[in-house]
Amino acid sequence: MADSVEIVEVSPRDGIQNDETILSLEEKLELIRRAESAGLRRLEATSFVNPKRVPQMADADELAARLPRPRESAYIGLTLNARGFQRAVAGGMDEANFVVVATETFNRKNQGVGTYESVAAFRESAAAGAPIRVGVTVAAAFGCPFEGETPLERLMEVVDACAEARPFEITLADTIGVATPRDVKERVGAVRRAHPDIPVRLHLHNTRNTGFANAWAGIEAGVATLDASLGGVGGCPFAPRATGNIATEDLIYMLDRAGIATGVSMERCVEAAEWLQARLGRELPGQVMKAGGFPAAAA
Repeated sequence: MADSVEIVEVSPRDGIQNDETILSLEEKLELIRRAESAGLRRLEATSFVNPKRVPQMADADELAARLPRPRESAYIGLTLNARGFQRAVAGGMDEANFVVVATETFNRKNQGVGTYESVAAFRESAAAGAPIRVGVTVAAAFGCPFEGETPLERLMEVVDACAEARPFEITLADTIGVATPRDVKERVGAVRRAHPDIPVRLHLHNTRNTGFANAWAGIEAGVATLDASLGGVGGCPFAPRATGNIATEDLIYMLDRAGIATGVSMERCVEAAEWLQARLGRELPGQVMKAGGFPAAAA
């Protein structure tokens, strides 16, 4: 197992993209600043998608222009097609995270085209020699709300097709929160064996309360980068009942107690999650923000 794990904070994008409350540009920038103050150094800042379909991300270009950009931070822009990728490059993002859905039905609902049309768009963008790092997320890597179980064979076909473009990282996303630890070990292992030179990252949802067990299984399987969201906010607009990422502060608690370094302050994450909860006007699912750490911090 790794003695340290990198956390990618996704609350500014995946966390709020499906929320009824649309944060202002200033609030989004403040969320990013608060995440950075907690020690989070890789942040999925926004998505360059059609604002008519995802109005929460309508200010992506302006947000990119106003990011604080401390030297130690890296900002990720999610993209679904060549147009979005070009916007991420023009916006000066450090990374583009290109999403391809493993199942055909979900890819068409999410992106309006078939899976292999998205693969082709990713490969064309990655081959263009862009000045930013290009990674790929394979969504619905464990299960699909429309087609059910995602067969391992289908997942690997899509991963192999994406890997031909030599992404710097492949992310497996449990988009609707159906995976179990056995699934995670099996699929992470399959990808690592097929492509040992490409790091694997995990994007996990806690929809069915298996997200943290899956995170631990991923670390045991050799994953060194995990996505998380302050307060556990998140969900996909195009996947029914796809609620909640794993909460950043809860993940940090687990890793801290296990002696796995992250460089992130759990206490500052709790403060940021409480701030976000107040802005969204509803109770967030994170648990450590309610219970506190252990042992309790000195008064």
